[in-house]
Amino acid sequence: MQYRKLVDGSEELSVLGYGCMRFPTRNGRIDEEKAEMQMLYAFQNGVNYYDTAYPYHGGKSEVMLGKFINRHNLRDKIYIADKLPSFLVNKPEQIQKYFDTQLERLNTDYIDYYLMHMLDSLQSWERLKRFGILDFIKEKKKSGQIRHIGFSFHGRPEEFIKILEDYDWEFCQIQFNYLDEYNQAGLAGLKKAYEKGIGVVIMEPLRGGNLAAKAPDKVKEKFAEYKENRSPAYWALRWIWNHKEVGVVLSGMNVDEHIEENIKVANLTTPDCMSIEEIRIVDEVKEIYKSLMKVPCTGCNYCMPCPFGVDIPSTFSEYNSKYFFGGRMAQAQYIGRAVGMIGGNKSGADLCTECGKCEKHCPQNIQIRKELKNAHQDLDSRLMRFFVRIAMRFMGGRKKREEA
Repeated sequence: MQYRKLVDGSEELSVLGYGCMRFPTRNGRIDEEKAEMQMLYAFQNGVNYYDTAYPYHGGKSEVMLGKFINRHNLRDKIYIADKLPSFLVNKPEQIQKYFDTQLERLNTDYIDYYLMHMLDSLQSWERLKRFGILDFIKEKKKSGQIRHIGFSFHGRPEEFIKILEDYDWEFCQIQFNYLDEYNQAGLAGLKKAYEKGIGVVIMEPLRGGNLAAKAPDKVKEKFAEYKENRSPAYWALRWIWNHKEVGVVLSGMNVDEHIEENIKVANLTTPDCMSIEEIRIVDEVKEIYKSLMKVPCTGCNYCMPCPFGVDIPSTFSEYNSKYFFGGRMAQAQYIGRAVGMIGGNKSGADLCTECGKCEKHCPQNIQIRKELKNAHQDLDSRLMRFFVRIAMRFMGGRKKREEA
């Protein structure tokens, strides 16, 4: 495993960070046995940076990470990154309350890398300042309960620069991949942070899987032109680590083979190592994706839960999938959810009342209400609904026979 210093004069961190936002699940809950085995494998292969947050897995991500670290006595060998849920803070006293809850969940008395979660503008940072965040940070840094301070960002490039220059940050976390080279903080923000000596952690390197296993055939065909056999995920991660300004790249790993491959790429990729041919291939792949993608959703789930039951990320995933891979399977999945065959409850876009709550939390600034309408119109099909309902009746009858 390669290591880089995120903060000058501090510890060396694995260039691959373990994202604890997408643990494997079973029956709607974290599959703790599997998650523990996967995290342990990553640690044994050099991964020492583990990133979680207050809302991940409904608050259970921090608990899972804490159990893993303490069960294997790894607290002095692993660096924990956690985040203040800035968007939930409405009173000054809540800052301390959330922090205490996080320490309790993690079963630790300090956090190595602490971030202001999901700042999207200078105004959102100013709001925290009015609640006394500066005194809080100063106190926690002095006591050692917080070792390094940073922020995660989802917003426009100019707002990222404003936040970056308003405080003496040690590190930041931004979305960056070959499709988001100029979105959000983007390449300019990455370089600006590097110039200021502020470490950069990368999130959504695979855009919620759209740059990996979900890659369309046209993309796979383009990558196959290269002399070496590499997966789309390999190419996406290699492109990011090719940038010298990048410190740690987070990956929400929950499949054994993916973890193994990510570690392999992390071991083999150094800054500025990509050839002209490799860069050309990635540039051509960018154009393929741009021509196919309908909604730039990464599946981060910040828009959820919808008060009216719409599964927004799944809807957009199916909408994009129709154009990535063809329509029938995506339509069947969408209608299966819309009628309650998949998941048990109806969760189609036709339930949207256009309340707009989701759009306030979307890091990608997607016009969710508009795109949900588009997705429903595109994916819904009377004929497909007919076949899905027949399948539901068949399955319902079979279940009754099994119970008899």
